[in-house]
Amino acid sequence: MPGQSHDHDGHHAHHGHDHDHGHHHEHAPGHVHGADQASERRLWVAFGLLFCFALVEAGGGVWANSVALYAEAAHMLADTASLLLAIIAIRVAQRPARADRTYGHRRYQTLAAYTNGLVLLGLTVAVVIAAVHRLLAPPPVNGSVMLVTAVIGTAANICAFLALSGATSLNERGARLHVLSDLAGSVAAIAAAGVILWHGWVIADPLLSLAVSVLILRSGWQLTRNSAHVLLEGAPPGFDTDAVEHGLAGVPGIKGVHHIHAWSLTGETAMLTLHATLQDGADRRTALTAVMQRLHERFGVDHATVQIEEGECADADSEDDCHQAAHAPPPARQAG
Repeated sequence: MPGQSHDHDGHHAHHGHDHDHGHHHEHAPGHVHGADQASERRLWVAFGLLFCFALVEAGGGVWANSVALYAEAAHMLADTASLLLAIIAIRVAQRPARADRTYGHRRYQTLAAYTNGLVLLGLTVAVVIAAVHRLLAPPPVNGSVMLVTAVIGTAANICAFLALSGATSLNERGARLHVLSDLAGSVAAIAAAGVILWHGWVIADPLLSLAVSVLILRSGWQLTRNSAHVLLEGAPPGFDTDAVEHGLAGVPGIKGVHHIHAWSLTGETAMLTLHATLQDGADRRTALTAVMQRLHERFGVDHATVQIEEGECADADSEDDCHQAAHAPPPARQAG
């Protein structure tokens, strides 16, 4: 039924319920669809290009004594890590859940992204410190080596961008944005090398490294903030629980909803729990089906746990009150 199916790393199950369990089945572990295979191939090509040329830029930075090339190499290495995360996401999504990890393994992607973000922030601090030192006492920079290395880096970024030109998934689109930022940094390095060659202004090298640091800081902060939000069970971006409450108000058989909690495993697809108060005389199963249908069609939620409440629970102010009411002993009968 639409609105009732969800996917846990290879599991599909009916999960809209009031503490009733549905049926489920598994795909074979390691099963990869054709679209995922094509996506993974594109990401591997881009990863190989950027990783190799990040090493080239790091070597060029040592040879040319250019902190700008160091910064660009760090930026490119950070983006290769993002590409690797995208590849891991495709692979991990195929693994079935286990008894001790009922939600599967998708959170590894988020945890790795959080670590990657912290590393990016640390790299930014290191590059800024080196750039400030060079602004105070600019050392000689080999503009020719810097120019050749930056041109090679630009070519690598263009090839990686072309490799991802058929991107359709969210992972690939995000990776393509990283490659574009790398391309901008490489073009800026070419400009700085030209300034050093034609005008002898070696100060252009640390100034450019500070500009690249802004790109790294922006990427690192966004990655750290977004992944921390997911790890802290925050609602996916743009998901409005108030809109859900109002959207379910007109569902047949439902008087109202409360205790709405939304979160996600990877920051994309929302998962939801809520309590729904049943109207007098309404059928529980019919009302539950209508709620799940509305969640699917209007909010794109395919994994929701709905607790239907009636009687004492309908007027309870909190989940604890409802629990106490449901388990309270019957009133003592008076003799008479």
